[in-house]
Amino acid sequence: MTADILIVNARTRAVIAAPGTTAVAWRDGIVIALGDDAAVGALAGPATRVIDARGMELMPGFVESHLHLFMGGATLTMLDLGTTFGFDAVAETFARAATDRPGDDLIQAFSVHYTVFGEGTRPDRHILDRISPDRPISLMSADLHCTWANTAALAQAGVLHGADVGPEAEVVMGPDGLATGELREFAAMNRVNMLSRLQGRDGLDYRPAGPVAESDRSYDCEVIRQAAGYCAAHGITSAVNMDGNAYQAGLLRDLALAGDLPVRVSLPLRLVASDGPAGLAMLDDFGSEVPGWLRFDRVKMFLDGVWDTWTALTTSDYPNRPGFRSQPLIPQDTFDAICIAADARGLQIATHAVGDGAVRAAIDGYAAARRANGPRDSRHRIEHIEAITPQDLDRLAPLGITASMQPLHPPGAAGLPLQPTVSIMGRDRWPTAFPWRMLKDRGVPLAFGSDWPVSPIDPLLGIHACLSRQPWADGMPDQRISLDDCLLACTRGGAYADFSAVRRGTLAAGLDADLVLIDGSLDGLAESPDAARVALTVCGGRITYGADSL
Repeated sequence: MTADILIVNARTRAVIAAPGTTAVAWRDGIVIALGDDAAVGALAGPATRVIDARGMELMPGFVESHLHLFMGGATLTMLDLGTTFGFDAVAETFARAATDRPGDDLIQAFSVHYTVFGEGTRPDRHILDRISPDRPISLMSADLHCTWANTAALAQAGVLHGADVGPEAEVVMGPDGLATGELREFAAMNRVNMLSRLQGRDGLDYRPAGPVAESDRSYDCEVIRQAAGYCAAHGITSAVNMDGNAYQAGLLRDLALAGDLPVRVSLPLRLVASDGPAGLAMLDDFGSEVPGWLRFDRVKMFLDGVWDTWTALTTSDYPNRPGFRSQPLIPQDTFDAICIAADARGLQIATHAVGDGAVRAAIDGYAAARRANGPRDSRHRIEHIEAITPQDLDRLAPLGITASMQPLHPPGAAGLPLQPTVSIMGRDRWPTAFPWRMLKDRGVPLAFGSDWPVSPIDPLLGIHACLSRQPWADGMPDQRISLDDCLLACTRGGAYADFSAVRRGTLAAGLDADLVLIDGSLDGLAESPDAARVALTVCGGRITYGADSL
């Protein structure tokens, strides 16, 4: 048997492949051989493409365990303010955008920090009006749970005088009886997002009221196609898209069937409290999966919000707010009932839980499902786990729960500001905040992702953040894990969490040819995020990035 493509003259590390592995060969999208150059090179035929890795490091393709593909694609045309701070810098960025994009449409920015205008100065419409008095603008927070808009945007969206956006969201009102410009959680944020070209179709809770125009559908497919290409450029070959609905399922199916998806996608059904267990029937609207490229066998729920809007659910009071612990987005009895019904159907459950109260509620729901249905290899997931009580740390492994974590989320990671988040959390929660090491030491499976566009999608930047993380105060536990453990959490751990480890996540003959070549030094990521880069990505045997560079 001859190979379609060979990679030779590579290097591997012991945690990834057997010693002496320098080459890989694949045919029809399946790895057929791994070994040294001579042994694998013997599979070359007249039509085989041979790629000289020039000593680059060969890895399995990265498994991105938590991202928002459609929304991430939308941000590719927004202003990225992730490293921008200060009024003048923000104003200059918007001024350039207004010149480059003449008209009166909404200009959107994303990855905006709560301290973008300085500590103690929260963005509001008055500040944004100084930047753009007439043209609507909006800034989406780095945690994706808050948007700030100027007066023009609020007026066009019909929320300047307030709006009832349901119990899970808020249009924050000022003492003058008008909106301050801060819109908390998705239902409020989407009022302004409706002014954009996508009109909220990329939103986490989008459910179309009727048919979507074909021109809009084509536009949306292109947004997702570009997002998937962006994944490939960062070495990602599998992605868990965390905002599933029937509309996105249809777009992704069309792309997969047309061969236009350079990344494998798992898409959950998102459920809210009002759906209840009956909402699981909406999975029937997703239609058929595309084997090997698109799967729908899970559900996603939100139990809370985020720290910086005081919507993370806690087990004890917030600092300086006696009696306040926020509210669960789904009541415990409803959450338990959904978990039991989903588990009975053999579905995996992924739950957003940031605060220690939400994490406890998620564990309780998964325990209720096990009591009702009996134990099985469910691998139910908790997304984020930014805080957890010491006693709940020991409940995860016995229930087979997977920790889906994001190395770029901790305050202070890769240059993120510490405030106001660490103060809002409260010092008592710091010892078990973002507890990667504590989870690993307890045998809890780790799967790493980015939560893109909340954080940059680059897995190598995430690994740098994990390796370079520092405790927030003297005497606090060091939650870092080793480079090898980081690499496993980005590959084999992600594949395990996605129930695809039998096909990908490691290097072995007979598995899918999902591979990446890394130029530079992975070991150097502890010191610099620029120590390594993705040079080549292969998904299903097809080169999806870097085809002309080697």
